[in-house]
Amino acid sequence: MTEQGFIRRREGAWKEFELLISGSRREISGRASGFPRAFRELTQDLNTARAHGFDPALVERLNILVGEGNQILYSRHGFSFRTFADFVLRVFPRAVRSQWRGLGAAFLVFYGLTFFFAVLCVRFPDAVFEFMGETQADAIEEMYDPESEHFLTPRDVTTDADMFGYYIYNNISVAFRTFAGGILAGIGSLFILSFNGIFLGVAAAHIINLGYSKTFFPFIIGHSSFELTAIIFSAQAGLLLGYRFFITRGLSRGASVRMAGKDALPIITGSALLIVIAASIEAFWSSRAELPMRLRIGAGIAGWVLLLLYFLFSGRGKAK
Repeated sequence: MTEQGFIRRREGAWKEFELLISGSRREISGRASGFPRAFRELTQDLNTARAHGFDPALVERLNILVGEGNQILYSRHGFSFRTFADFVLRVFPRAVRSQWRGLGAAFLVFYGLTFFFAVLCVRFPDAVFEFMGETQADAIEEMYDPESEHFLTPRDVTTDADMFGYYIYNNISVAFRTFAGGILAGIGSLFILSFNGIFLGVAAAHIINLGYSKTFFPFIIGHSSFELTAIIFSAQAGLLLGYRFFITRGLSRGASVRMAGKDALPIITGSALLIVIAASIEAFWSSRAELPMRLRIGAGIAGWVLLLLYFLFSGRGKAK
């Protein structure tokens, strides 16, 4: 069997399947009786292409069609606690581990810039105002000043529920912009990630210089493991889109970015979950200045350790 002959014989069926899966749910339901047969034939075509060592681009095209067909055929609509638990315990940590090189680079960029600019601005306090305006610096000072009316609470926020909504909106907007920046060939994601790392370092240095370390670090340590990790994950998801735009591995740019989107989806979805957890902790726990400092610091360290263990060991059983 030649590759060209195989393509000529089966191209019509592939195009018909592509049109079907790109249609509406009603169109798919209207042809549900023939869908399993078409899916089985497509799976056989994929196995044939692999067995004969055909062009990797052709194999990848068929693999994408099989993946989308499998999702339509076996997906469950509506919320399922079992599906949610499977995502949390298996899918999300596996997706993170599969991208460990890119995530490692993103962590180094973010925390490297944070540490560098924190040290720089502690050593040279006036440098803080080269990176942020006086109004922004005053707002930070007001939030961490124990004598301030807005101590550990944002302005215009009064109740814990309001704080939760504020943090959800703020953190999700940051994570979404970081991910969406990947559309600009990954440059946008890298820029936003770097900007947030620099800002965190400068803000931390300014608070240290003011002598408010004992209010700042017990506050941020409780939720920072979830919040900062979610931002870095969002950046990696965006960078993955940019990377696959240039490194197509024999696919068209559109197909390559489409595959990158599928790889990034579990990471960005898991990041949203981390943001919800971070906002809950920040609103209902981190601002409890009356709690003992050792308790708050200990809880924050425990959060970092548990998150690390989760990504290292969760979902290492056999794939189902």
